[in-house]
Amino acid sequence: MTASADLLEFVWIWNRLQGQETPRVHRRILRFLGAAETRRMLLMAFRGCGKSTLVGLFCAWSLYRNPALRILVLAAEQSLAGRMVGHVRRIIERHPLCAPLRPEGDEAWASDRFTVRRRGALRDPSMISQGLQGNITGARAELIICDDVEVAGNCDTPGKREELRERLAETEFVLTPGGTILYVGTPHTEESLYRAGDAFLAGYRRLEVPVRDATGASAWPDRFGEAEIEALQRRVGPLHFARQMLLQPVAAGAARLDPALLLRYGEETEYREANGRAQLWLLGRRMVSGGGFWDPSFGREQGGDGSVLAATYTDGEGAHYLHHLSWITQRPDRPEDPATQQCRAVALIAQVLNLPVLRVETNGLGRFLPALLKREMARAGAACAVVEHVSRRPKAERILAAFDPLLAARRLYAHESVLAGAFPREMAEWRPDARGARDDALDAASGCILAEPVRMPALPPRAAPSWRGYG
Repeated sequence: MTASADLLEFVWIWNRLQGQETPRVHRRILRFLGAAETRRMLLMAFRGCGKSTLVGLFCAWSLYRNPALRILVLAAEQSLAGRMVGHVRRIIERHPLCAPLRPEGDEAWASDRFTVRRRGALRDPSMISQGLQGNITGARAELIICDDVEVAGNCDTPGKREELRERLAETEFVLTPGGTILYVGTPHTEESLYRAGDAFLAGYRRLEVPVRDATGASAWPDRFGEAEIEALQRRVGPLHFARQMLLQPVAAGAARLDPALLLRYGEETEYREANGRAQLWLLGRRMVSGGGFWDPSFGREQGGDGSVLAATYTDGEGAHYLHHLSWITQRPDRPEDPATQQCRAVALIAQVLNLPVLRVETNGLGRFLPALLKREMARAGAACAVVEHVSRRPKAERILAAFDPLLAARRLYAHESVLAGAFPREMAEWRPDARGARDDALDAASGCILAEPVRMPALPPRAAPSWRGYG
């Protein structure tokens, strides 16, 4: 087969069929991918840039130029790799330049692997997908695509990062002499395998396409305008934005929780009933949800050791109100046992604050408390459900996930009673990698925030055009 179209022409034809343009940022990536002399490549592009779509077109173009090519797609999960293979298969089915590649039968035309029409009887299919935990021993490929092999779940500890590199090192035994390896992804950790200077990808030709260039301008202004970029940064927080959109492997320790970003208020909630329905109002806004989170321990009257109860509310616009923080203590001179003392205090707070639900962390001491707390709720007359909660994410990760986006978006309010206690000091002194720092209040408050669903701001209903005439 004689092939003359370069990668830019191949993609231009495809985009014309789809009724799409080829933006400048895509042309930049395509010129990088189409460099025939490059055998080791790393493409880092911001999330939403369309890099996986372009890589799929690159794979189809590579088969168009050489039908005997064998391509292996590796991803963190088998399903992700299979999506890439399915995308390439659809391109070959519809692209006019790929008509000679389409086989007559469909016995070798599956969703996770396919074989184009080619000379000879090669053992391996033209394209196959595999997850990182799958077995690639015995496979052979002239082109290996490592698409998003680094994700949040496989690089958050040194052991996982080492295991990731060991799995990826197997690709060197699969690649045929003179073959090409292309890594595509974004950094998820400070010790990212994509970061400049990492020995694992030393010698790779790199292309980095952040959402903002060196002058601060958008890399794709038609899709990512300044307002959209700023809104995204507020939603995801500065840490994830720096990693996923600016391609900076920022350390989690660089994140700071600035108490100055909290919005102070001093008003109390107002309980109302309208048309037989209960309502809770705060700062002139109706609250749509709320609840408490209790991380119990053996509290002491002198100093305490971190038995903390936090209570938050949420309005319809997605703002959160950290309304209450208490260090629940017990006194040895009381006739009640320590667990009953704490549950009684928690039930009273839930009744006063009209909390509809209270989650109890049951990782340690808390597993014995829910039944006792339900009894004390009934005695206090609190219409509050008690829910057992097991925390499986690392504490630092929970705190960052809860506070970072809200603080960046200025959507976290804090009652003046909260700000008068130890909470602001915990925020100012907190570091994700610090040892021994007090974070009891931060942990309890993050439990409240993360338990709330993400709510879209309410928009006024759009008036339907009138179909009625006049006369």
